[in-house]
Amino acid sequence: MRADQGSAMGDLLQFAVSGLTVGSVYALVALGFTLIYNASEVVNFAQGEFVMIGGMATVFLYALGLPLPVAALLAVVLAVVVGLMLHTFVIAPARGADAVTLIILTIGASLVIRGAVPILYDKQFHKLPGFSGEDPIRLFGAAIQPQAFWVIGGMILVVLALHFFLNHTRFGRAVIATSVSPMAAKLVGINTALVVGFSFAVSAGVGALAGILVTPVTLTSYDVGTILALKGFAAAVLGGIGSPVGAVLGGLLVGMLEALSAGLISSSYKDAAAFITIILVLLVMPNGLAGLKHIERV
Repeated sequence: MRADQGSAMGDLLQFAVSGLTVGSVYALVALGFTLIYNASEVVNFAQGEFVMIGGMATVFLYALGLPLPVAALLAVVLAVVVGLMLHTFVIAPARGADAVTLIILTIGASLVIRGAVPILYDKQFHKLPGFSGEDPIRLFGAAIQPQAFWVIGGMILVVLALHFFLNHTRFGRAVIATSVSPMAAKLVGINTALVVGFSFAVSAGVGALAGILVTPVTLTSYDVGTILALKGFAAAVLGGIGSPVGAVLGGLLVGMLEALSAGLISSSYKDAAAFITIILVLLVMPNGLAGLKHIERV
């Protein structure tokens, strides 16, 4: 009996760590959605492609012989450049367009980015080496990959850094002011166009970092961005669109639901179980876990 209990405890711990790992990635993607939405009310469905760029660019540069930290840094820079190009050449010219048009534009940008990667590199699946090796850590009967701690820890550091930036720096307060009322922000001298461009750059960098951290755990390829965008958007909506705290909670919850569904029921139902739970939660709490009410901008 005790052996069975120990095995069950090890399995649950394994599922929990797996859920927190993938949930941390969803949380970072959801944060990207939230940052851009707060600054511009644009729902950026190209957000998942930034995660793909982070993983694929690091794989490519590492294969060329660059040290892994250098390859990762350059991959983040590349994603930031792509994010700025998305804002400059796609979103900014369509300023004033309705929400549906902007969503279609971001979906089109996503398709362009996804189509460019196979031309520039390939369509194969790739994996990076673990930052702390590949040997699993044995803990209470569970075998945990060391990279899982890098993913979870990276998410926590990003959240803390964003919290400090937004609440304790002058430009961060300008970002918050723009998210509350762009018109009022302009009246007090804030360059709202700069703030929106900055939000795209930061969101791209955060997404790329998520891709770099998770690639040693899961495979990456040119088309992984689509499902990540859907899961990240679902997490953002579940947490309460526009709430950074809600985005993190939503991402972790979606990840835990997937892991528990795959482990306790079947991996075939993990996506369905997560989305069904999200629908049920939103039926009871339409504003998401954070309980934010929509703020109409005038």
